[in-house]
Amino acid sequence: MTMKFFAAVLASGVSATALYAPSACAQTGEQTYNIEAQRLSDALRKYSEISGREVIAASSLLEGRRSNRVRGRLSPDAALSRLLSGTGLTIELVEGAWVLRSGNADAVGLGSTEVPSSEAIIVTGSRIRGAGPVGSPVVSIDREAIEKSGFATVQQMLQSLPQNFGGGSNETTTGATTRNGTGNDATLGSSINLRGLGTSSTLVLIDGSRPALGGVGGLFTDISLIPMGAVERLEVLTDGASAIYGADAVAGVVNVRLRNRFEGAETMLRAGTADGDMTEVQFSQLFGKAWGGGRLVLAYQFSERGSLAAATRDFAREDLRPFGGPDYRSLYGVPGTIRAANNRIFGIPAGQDGRNLTAAQLLPGVQNRRDQREPSDLLPRQRVHSLYASGEIELSDTLTFRASGLAAERRYRKVNNSNFLRTVRVPVTNPFYVDPIGTNQPVTVLYSFVNDLGPQINSGRVRAISLSSSLEQEIGPWRMSLGGAYGAQKGRAFTDNVFNSARLAAALADTNRATAFNVFGDGSANNPATIAAIRGHYNTVDDFRTWSAALRADGPLFALPAGDVRLAAGAEYRREAYDYFVDNDLSTLVPNAAPYPGLPGPRKVKSVYAELLVPIFGADNAVPGFRKLDLTLAGRIEDYNQFGRTENPKMGMRWEPVEGVALRTSYGTSFRAPLFDEQLGENLSLFTTTTVANPASPSGSSNVLALFGYAPDIRPEKATTWTAGFDIAPPSLPGLKASLTYYDVDYRDRIGSVTEDYLRFLTRRDLFGGVVTDNPPIDLVQFYFNKPTFSNLINITPGQVVAILDGRTRNLARERQRGIDFDIGYAPEFAGGILDFGISGTHIFSIKRQLTPGATSSDFVGLFANPVEWRLRGRMGWSTGGFSANAFVNYIDGYTNQVVTPIESVSSWTTVDLSVSQRIGGAGGEDRRGLQLGLSIQNLFDRDPPYVNNRSNTSALGYDPEKSNPLGRMISIQAVIRW
Repeated sequence: MTMKFFAAVLASGVSATALYAPSACAQTGEQTYNIEAQRLSDALRKYSEISGREVIAASSLLEGRRSNRVRGRLSPDAALSRLLSGTGLTIELVEGAWVLRSGNADAVGLGSTEVPSSEAIIVTGSRIRGAGPVGSPVVSIDREAIEKSGFATVQQMLQSLPQNFGGGSNETTTGATTRNGTGNDATLGSSINLRGLGTSSTLVLIDGSRPALGGVGGLFTDISLIPMGAVERLEVLTDGASAIYGADAVAGVVNVRLRNRFEGAETMLRAGTADGDMTEVQFSQLFGKAWGGGRLVLAYQFSERGSLAAATRDFAREDLRPFGGPDYRSLYGVPGTIRAANNRIFGIPAGQDGRNLTAAQLLPGVQNRRDQREPSDLLPRQRVHSLYASGEIELSDTLTFRASGLAAERRYRKVNNSNFLRTVRVPVTNPFYVDPIGTNQPVTVLYSFVNDLGPQINSGRVRAISLSSSLEQEIGPWRMSLGGAYGAQKGRAFTDNVFNSARLAAALADTNRATAFNVFGDGSANNPATIAAIRGHYNTVDDFRTWSAALRADGPLFALPAGDVRLAAGAEYRREAYDYFVDNDLSTLVPNAAPYPGLPGPRKVKSVYAELLVPIFGADNAVPGFRKLDLTLAGRIEDYNQFGRTENPKMGMRWEPVEGVALRTSYGTSFRAPLFDEQLGENLSLFTTTTVANPASPSGSSNVLALFGYAPDIRPEKATTWTAGFDIAPPSLPGLKASLTYYDVDYRDRIGSVTEDYLRFLTRRDLFGGVVTDNPPIDLVQFYFNKPTFSNLINITPGQVVAILDGRTRNLARERQRGIDFDIGYAPEFAGGILDFGISGTHIFSIKRQLTPGATSSDFVGLFANPVEWRLRGRMGWSTGGFSANAFVNYIDGYTNQVVTPIESVSSWTTVDLSVSQRIGGAGGEDRRGLQLGLSIQNLFDRDPPYVNNRSNTSALGYDPEKSNPLGRMISIQAVIRW
């Protein structure tokens, strides 16, 4: 104990007292605590006697402070967290001893959105052990908060954060929109999108390591593969952190901490239903064992959730007339609509199979429509198996080996709204041919194949594995570690019940009534062999693999009056590889199966970093107005084999003028490396002539050359971020805490495309002038005309091209976002228990975005497909012994739908969640062992999302899946057995 005690005293920088110095080993499992509220010094002595932990504190810190009551069978971490809650003190692990310091662990950053963290040491945002990210805001959601929330999955928990925006790749948005990169995930995974800056701009770590990525090109981390039962806490750094973690940490970092120190056994059973329209079941088993010099944790989780049919939700339809909106039903119906040679339309009557249809039976001027959305699924059926294992062994007194592995498989199935519709050309040789006007020329039929082929089915599976290991060597007060990690994720996506256009054309031209394809009826009369012949598919396989190695060290350099100057430094190597395979049976007589052309080879990244923590004022040299002042400086250099070197610094400061008040600020730069598919260049391109509206033209329109696909030489995105804020936890009012953070993100060279708006390029030059080349040189036009992917749809010469419209994905936009995050809470003793109430939220002042180079900047906050101005989550709960009841109010602000004419306003959406739990067994019902029963209700009052006139390229909806979800009221019951 002696060496550890003196090391801890030096680290604390104060005259310290060992409240207890046991000779036996400290207890790591759960113990029974019965500590009444009393003087903090006495309570800590009692805690040390029970836990066997050394707790060191300055006498001045303990004077006048009282503890909270702690009762029940708890882990040492949970008991200490409860004991210190509201005291304004933090705890650090230094050389095996727990050292008390002044400050408020609940308000190191933004604080928890629910309750204080059960572990006082927050490391996300810093490589220096025992030091939080000085100056940067952190949201920490511990195990107790997760259980109180009533959520069943990691994605539900993270997506409830006010800082998250629902746009991007998620199971609720995929298939409903193509905005914000949603169309680039075929396997229906789930992501997090902090600040709405993009799913690929939020770095997700699992215990500090990068997992393999999902989506096309490695778009995002699929958080649906992480088992909630194995999660200890979620740490969310809402600040740029490329200086600490490297690429992608632009909007922030999410670090999922797993239960590596769990001891005992825990079994969980859960079942839920969305008012009978959808069901879910979940089972998990967790084992943990510690012994002298080692420990092992094993966890398994199975989750299955049924699909949610659109037919069960009134707002999930293409015909929005019941809401006062337009009718967006598809023109491709069954029976279909004939367009004659003179472009007149004739509806095919219902109630007949097309084998004996005559022209006299047709309905002139009638357009048959079909709601493609109504028979589809809003949410897919998902089934997930996850297995996690971790362990550590002390090879000697100073050398420790650690290893962990996470493997998961997710299978899904979704009835999709059909994306493969067709206007078919029927030749006169077709035996079922009908000519409405007697010209004896081919006719076209707008037809849905759903009755012939069945509904379009999207299904598939994702398998992922993450492995990591490290050796850690203590050298005096320094620690060095050598570690490595491997991750792989392979997704297979299958699209079935779609037609093959080449074989369909042959079947339409067939002259045999027994085998020709008939599009003039209700789809009931076609030969099964013919249907089998025209049936196609579209399947993809994406494979992402990552290897990494790191050598790291951290420890004290020298002592200042306020404490040790500490350094963390290291070198890292990372290799990433991505492959994409397509099996396309849509347009050729035989399937075309091949790797995607043009993807770059493996990405190799070499990096070095350093981070310095300098304490300027502390307990030993404090002066009035400077009770404590810490500074940090970090820097990272990364070298990419594909696009060169990047350097990113970061600085932070935290200043406590008086006890209970902290002011902080941070500044840094970040970057995002291009995804693998964003480096395809002209390997994926389409250059075509077309005609678009042009108010500057006498005729009102102009002939243009439109460029689609990927531009060459796409560069990394860059960002500058700074934050400023304060944390308040007054000692005179235990349980009160408040935090506020102002942030400013200047994001440059955004990689994106404005393809969806290319028809407006010449009508809105103020927005799109940067992608328009007027009166282009003939040699430039001829350059594109000579490309193999050029298509001259309107049959013009290069000299007739008035402008080039560049709709390719490239470095386009610049965005500056400013706003505040805040959290205020109060947790006093009340009625024999703890009352906890508060509110957290985000208010975005502005999102100034320049869509194209040279264009004017516009404010996009509070607009469709963008974050809203206000997002809030309020909480109120009461707990005593083994009982806990909590209510949450979720508010999403109203906004403007600017993509429709005329512009429409969208109402705000407020929902209420409720969770109740009771422990049965143990001392007075407070023993964490035994049985815990829980009831959770999401969207208690079954509030429908607000109406939105939401039309996509392929369908329509009456709600916005980026800002609401279609579940409705979800009731779940849960039983947890701890033994």
